[in-house]
Amino acid sequence: APLDPVPAAAQAKSEEQIAAEEAWYETEKVWLVHRDGFSLGSQLRPEAGSPLPEGKVKVKLDHDGAILEVEEDDVEKANPPSCDRVEDLASLLYLNESSTLHTLRQRYGGNLLHTYAGPTMVIINPLSSPSMYSEKVMHMFKGCRREDTSPHIYAVAQAAYRSMLMSRQDQAIVLLGASGSGKTTNCQHLVQYLATIAGSTGKVFSAEKWQALYTILEAFGNSSTGMNGNATRFSQIISLDFDQAGQVASASVQTLLLEKLRVARRPANETTFNVFYYLLACSDSTLRTELHFNHLAENNVFGIMSPSKPEEKQKATQQFSKLLAAMKVMGISGDEQKAFWLILGAIYHLGAAGATKGNKLGAINQGRKQFARHEWAQKAAYLLGCSLEELSSAIFKHQSKGTLQRSTSFRQGPDESPLGDSGPKLTALECLEAMAAGLYSELFTLLISLLNRALKSSQHSVCSVTVVDTPGAQNPELAGQSRGATFEELCHNYAQERLQQLFHQRTFARELERYKEENIELALADAEPSSSGSIAAVDQSSHQVRSLARTDEARGLLWLLEEEALQPGGNEDTLLERLFSYYGPQEGAKKGHNPLLPSDKPRHFLLGHNSGTNWVEYDSTGWLNYVKHNPASQNASVLLQESQKKVISSLFSGRGGSALVLSGSVAGLEGGSQLALRRATSMRKTFTTGVAAVKKKSLCIQIKLQVDALIDSIKKSKLHFVHCFLPKAGGSGDPQAVLCRRVSGSELELPAEHCEAGLMQLDVPLLRAQLRGSRLLDALRMYRQGYPDHMVFAEFRRRFDVLAPHLTKKHGRNYIVVDEKRAVEELLESLDLEKSSYHMGLSRVFFRAGSLARLEEQRDTQTSRNITLFQAACRGFLARQHFKKRKIQDLAIRCVQKNIKKNKGVKDWPWWKLFTTVRPLIEVQLTEDQIRGKDEEIQQLKSKLEKVEKERNELRLNSDRLESRITELTSELTDERNTGESASQLLDAETAERLRAEKEMKDLQAKYDALKKQMESMEMEVMEARLIRAAELNGELDDDDSGGEWRLKYERAVREIDFTKKRLQQELEDKLEVEQQGKRQLERKLADLQADSEESQRALQQLKKKCQRLAAELQDTKLHLEGQQGRNHDLEKKQRRFDSELSQAHEEAQRERLQREKLSREKDVLVAEVFGLKQLLEDKDSDITGLTQKAEALEAELQDISSQESKDEASLAKVKKQLRDLEAKVKDQEEELDEQAGTIQMLEQAKLRLEMEMERLRQTHAKEVESRDEEVEEIRQSCQKKLKQMEVQLEEEYEDKQKVLREKRELESKLSAVSEQANQRDFETEKRLRRDLKRTKALLADAQIMLDHLKNNAPSKREITQLKNQLEESEFTCAAAVKARKSMEVEIEDLHLQIDDLAKAKAALEEQLSRLQREKNEVQSRLEEDQEDMNELMKKHKAAVAQASRDLAQMNDLQAQLEEVSKEKQELQEKLQGLQSQLEFLEQSMVDKSLVSRQEAKIRELETRLEFERTQVKRLESLATRLKENMEKLTEERDQRAAAENREKEQNKRLQRQLRDVKEEMGELAKKEAEASRKKHELEMDLESLEAANQSLQSDLKLAFKRIGDLQAAIEDEMESDSNEDLINSDGDSDVDSELEERVDGVKSWLSKNKGSSKALSDDGSLKGSRWVQGWWAQGWWAEDGLSSAGTWTGLVAARDVAFGAVFPPGACVDGQGRVKQLCLHWGHVSPHPREPPWSPFPHPTLKAYKASTASTPSASSAGL
Repeated sequence: APLDPVPAAAQAKSEEQIAAEEAWYETEKVWLVHRDGFSLGSQLRPEAGSPLPEGKVKVKLDHDGAILEVEEDDVEKANPPSCDRVEDLASLLYLNESSTLHTLRQRYGGNLLHTYAGPTMVIINPLSSPSMYSEKVMHMFKGCRREDTSPHIYAVAQAAYRSMLMSRQDQAIVLLGASGSGKTTNCQHLVQYLATIAGSTGKVFSAEKWQALYTILEAFGNSSTGMNGNATRFSQIISLDFDQAGQVASASVQTLLLEKLRVARRPANETTFNVFYYLLACSDSTLRTELHFNHLAENNVFGIMSPSKPEEKQKATQQFSKLLAAMKVMGISGDEQKAFWLILGAIYHLGAAGATKGNKLGAINQGRKQFARHEWAQKAAYLLGCSLEELSSAIFKHQSKGTLQRSTSFRQGPDESPLGDSGPKLTALECLEAMAAGLYSELFTLLISLLNRALKSSQHSVCSVTVVDTPGAQNPELAGQSRGATFEELCHNYAQERLQQLFHQRTFARELERYKEENIELALADAEPSSSGSIAAVDQSSHQVRSLARTDEARGLLWLLEEEALQPGGNEDTLLERLFSYYGPQEGAKKGHNPLLPSDKPRHFLLGHNSGTNWVEYDSTGWLNYVKHNPASQNASVLLQESQKKVISSLFSGRGGSALVLSGSVAGLEGGSQLALRRATSMRKTFTTGVAAVKKKSLCIQIKLQVDALIDSIKKSKLHFVHCFLPKAGGSGDPQAVLCRRVSGSELELPAEHCEAGLMQLDVPLLRAQLRGSRLLDALRMYRQGYPDHMVFAEFRRRFDVLAPHLTKKHGRNYIVVDEKRAVEELLESLDLEKSSYHMGLSRVFFRAGSLARLEEQRDTQTSRNITLFQAACRGFLARQHFKKRKIQDLAIRCVQKNIKKNKGVKDWPWWKLFTTVRPLIEVQLTEDQIRGKDEEIQQLKSKLEKVEKERNELRLNSDRLESRITELTSELTDERNTGESASQLLDAETAERLRAEKEMKDLQAKYDALKKQMESMEMEVMEARLIRAAELNGELDDDDSGGEWRLKYERAVREIDFTKKRLQQELEDKLEVEQQGKRQLERKLADLQADSEESQRALQQLKKKCQRLAAELQDTKLHLEGQQGRNHDLEKKQRRFDSELSQAHEEAQRERLQREKLSREKDVLVAEVFGLKQLLEDKDSDITGLTQKAEALEAELQDISSQESKDEASLAKVKKQLRDLEAKVKDQEEELDEQAGTIQMLEQAKLRLEMEMERLRQTHAKEVESRDEEVEEIRQSCQKKLKQMEVQLEEEYEDKQKVLREKRELESKLSAVSEQANQRDFETEKRLRRDLKRTKALLADAQIMLDHLKNNAPSKREITQLKNQLEESEFTCAAAVKARKSMEVEIEDLHLQIDDLAKAKAALEEQLSRLQREKNEVQSRLEEDQEDMNELMKKHKAAVAQASRDLAQMNDLQAQLEEVSKEKQELQEKLQGLQSQLEFLEQSMVDKSLVSRQEAKIRELETRLEFERTQVKRLESLATRLKENMEKLTEERDQRAAAENREKEQNKRLQRQLRDVKEEMGELAKKEAEASRKKHELEMDLESLEAANQSLQSDLKLAFKRIGDLQAAIEDEMESDSNEDLINSDGDSDVDSELEERVDGVKSWLSKNKGSSKALSDDGSLKGSRWVQGWWAQGWWAEDGLSSAGTWTGLVAARDVAFGAVFPPGACVDGQGRVKQLCLHWGHVSPHPREPPWSPFPHPTLKAYKASTASTPSASSAGL
């Protein structure tokens, strides 16, 4: 239903209240807004004769009766008195600022601090601590819905907790407001409520732990400021993780934006962190002595001083004791506490030590930086566990190298200077402050880590509730301070404004987008844009991330700070100049729309936060030094890690490279739960995505990244906002005038309205500024006019179909809905809701505020009714079962009683005594055996259980470890992916920048070419002018007529040009004057138009304001109308219900009247019947009197008969004896019947026991089945996890295999490339060799020609022919080697193809193998499951068979008993017949009638018992048939299971055979692959040997060419010395010639043999000529008798040179395989054999020349052994 503006308490109104409201509406009460607030008045209607000016209204004030004529914009409608102190601002009739402020002021005055504002909460901070936060109040809100609770901070926590439990979605509570508005206090209440109400598993998180955590954070993170005496100086995110049951499973704390520099530097009249004052005031003398606090310094550069007043010191001492207790509660050990106190004491002593003043602009040599007081520095070094020199170097030493390094956001070379020498240097005091800030930052990070250690848990968590608390908005002007705001205050204001922007996006912008997507139209007034100019002025990023140049692109303050810090000569003045050029007021622009304004003070500026409602003046002095990297701050962590004190180094040693801190800013990323890891991953992603990956180490950009991480961590949760307002300004000044001047548009000055006595006062202008800055009214209007509650069609239908049971009956439970929208429409029609209270979208149904809550209430009512009926049915069933049980108990009691009676009869029987004595002894033995067997079974089950538990724990540990590993890998993967994305983004940006630069370069080149062309044309014109001038000069010198004629033409042309110039100049002046006149006219028109435009703009703005106000009032009226319509609809429903009830009452009255008439008629009939009965009674009385008379007569006759009985005493005695016999028989029959009844009862009891046992077995079986199902599910999950692991391993193996294949392909490609290069190189070498061979042939031809002339020198010709033959053989060998190489390459290519085919086949087989393996695993798992099911079924079957056998035995016993009973029944029937005959005889013989009736009763009782026995027999027979059917079913199931098992086994065997075949194929493929790799290796070895042979052949060929040249020279020398040789060899010429010819023939024969060896050489790639060498020397070619003459030896040497030179290099020794072993041949000396002859120098001149020519070669010079 639509909103009802009237509170629920005032629904039922009296006539006086209605009359008062009508009077209120008639008087038109309004609020008059003025500078001091607002006043209540009545708007007067204008008189007929004196109309008011446009935009003016008359208002009569209520408190003094004054009548004022005011602006229409200063008047706002007031709400009726029924809306006073409403709990929800959305229920106001007229929603405007004044009405909202009036409601808040009324509630605050009545100590009602909390107020609903639609979905959000508004809290005004009280001046005193109220007593509304207690555990009793907490339990009042436990389990309640939001609609059922009053406004309270506990209601917000309860709503978040309830929403989390219902939707299983993460929740987040965000606190917004100024500093001192109570955000941290409310955060404490929220977490305390959740910890108290939800509880914790294993006391992981409790109210006591939260109180201790809050105490520690307050000590280390809070300080006193101008606006708050205990202000939080860091942002914190407190996360509570809940398990499936809704209890706290774990908790964590993350911190951001810590003011670490507050330790050393802060504004005036503000303090440092509280823990320093607590520590200085501690009363522990041992700790003070250890920290050197017995004598404190008189002054401290950090301003850390001990409390001076005694009460402050006492309070600080108490707080320190409380802090120690809190640390103990949080599990911080004594050594860890000692490390904290040592570091804090060191920071204090560093402040006492001070530092020498460093020169900001001076040179390096003007004095180095050092401590001012070394004794205090020595104490600090001692506490930190380092030496004074290490401490001093960590703080000051790095400054001697020049300026600081630039930000790591930009790359530079190692030798590149970062900034140059013009930048400012850091002073010694700044270095000392940086060291103190770094130490405190590391200490705070460690503290958060230890706190998270105490809060984490490994329990499984489902969802979480997050509470976000940030420092409030700071404005020194509100606190009465004249200073400018600092950089830290700018950061906190920026964070608050970002959160405020998030609130506006969630409550306004996002709802509008959703309505547009769902095609829902809303008549909302134009709201302000959601983007804030102040946020853009602070953090607007640049698209040129890597550029250091000062471009014209607009960037925020943080980016400009980084650029100015990196630019040489950058300062705060240029920073502000650039900032104002982007965001400051521009010339000609509208005023009031700029977020930035200049200030009168130097280096100050004004920034308008919260849509211009909070203008803060900032002082930018020293901001550049703040954002620069200070190495002293970075050295703090190294100093703590390398400390000599174990208590310090052990805590900080493992934190150097950890990822627990992002860029030194975000702390507390540890986490034991999956949700904590997810939050940490989200924050890391913020620091590694896009620009953040490059800028994350920049100090000023870290601010934006931290706020982005904060918002990203809560964006995915459902948000709950709490607005905390400040009631009064905390300063002594008067900032209200500034607020009113900047916030309120009214300039009226009226006295403030008198408030009620005893109410707390509010600063209305301050509250108005906060209300307008929060943009709460926009969210409220969206909440009132829109549809805040929505649900998806399917979810709504499933949830609320219980309200329409007739639809469920109509369609059925299993009805499949095709059109969800149509089904929801039908459901809504059946619910009879007001049409305006809901709207159907495209995918979901939307409801007005409160409609869904009423539906939920109806659903709860209907559900409770259904549950009540279900409980009644359950109780009825239980009562019936209890009644049956009582009946059985009654029967059992009767049986026991009978047994006791029987026991009394046989207890004195000796045999019974013997039986009772022996029976327990037998049972003892049996029970002992049974107990022993049960104990063994219990032990086996215990061992199995322990084994299963152990395996389960191991699997759980493995799964947890794998899950943690998976999360780590996913986080690393996301980090790498984000880094890659950022790098790609940067690459794209650089590419775009490069393209832009290239385009600019092309444009500049085109301009340059155009200018060049223009310059050339101008040069040509100048040249032409010079030529013309020269021609004129030449014409003056010439005296001929032609020159004069040209001169006249030239003069005439000059005159014409001058005339034309003057005429054009005159025309230009006339046109210019006309244009100036037109310009002046246009300027006048433009000024008039501008004035008209400004006037129209002002009118338009006024009309817009009026339109917005009227639209808001119209919407309020519409909402009021909808509310009235909703009330009318409800009244109509009630009227219809009343009419239906009235008609039902009429029908019941009619039915009652008809019943009365019918009863009257029946009464008459009954009266007539009574009269007839009375007459019958009188008749019967007369009959009775007659009968009495007859009886008296009979008695007389009886007396007569009795007198005759004495005569028949003998017969009477006989009859009596027979009667006694019959009575004895009857007693025996009664006892037998009792026994039969006992047996029947025992059978019934046995049957009941069997049924109960069967039921119990069925239940136990069901439980076992459930437990087995759970175990099977767990095993299946573990198998799935293992399967996933195996799949991952297989994928990794597959990737490794692919990698190996890729490497193999790369090697093959390299091999092919090398082979191609070798082919190319061989081809070139062959060409070169062919050229050399041609040249050699030519030389040999010349040599042949020369040798033809030498006819007498036959040996020389032979040698030349031998050389020719040898060259031809070498050429043939080379060609054969090339052919062999080509053939080998072809073979290698074939092998490569075969290897590829084998690899493909192997991959296919591996894939088939993996598929078969997976199928095998699946089949095995199914087989195992089927086997388990089969085992269970076999067990069940055996149990059922045993039970059936027992049942059959019992049935046989029962049948035997039934047969006996039937026999007894027949006997009894015969006896009964005899008794009946006797009874008939007795009746005939006048026996007593009472005995006969008793016997008949006994007979009837026996017949009933027989009937009962028959029914029992029938029931047992039906039970037997059912058991037989169950047995048959079980046997069928067993057969089916056996068949299925056989099929599975066959399939398993078939798969095993396939797997074996595949393995064999894989083995064959592996063998083939190994064989191919071996062949490949052999071919590679052959290729290497061929390459070596080729190289050796090339070297040999070169040597042969050299030898040929030497041989030619030797031949020439021999030709010259031919005559001398004839003289020397004349004596033995014939002998020598014959011997030489023999030796030459031997050489020829060797050459002919060596052809085959050269071929083998080309095939095998090795030189085998050494065999001939061995054979040659072994044959004794050099025997002593064959070397007698010098000529013979000379010829032999020449033959040796010829033979060996073509094959071996000089000085080479060859082994049996043709490989060179050592250098062994020297020119002129032969040593291949131990029989070496003595040698003398060469006697022949030819050989001398040959030796001389070869001595110059490197081989010759290095030859010999």
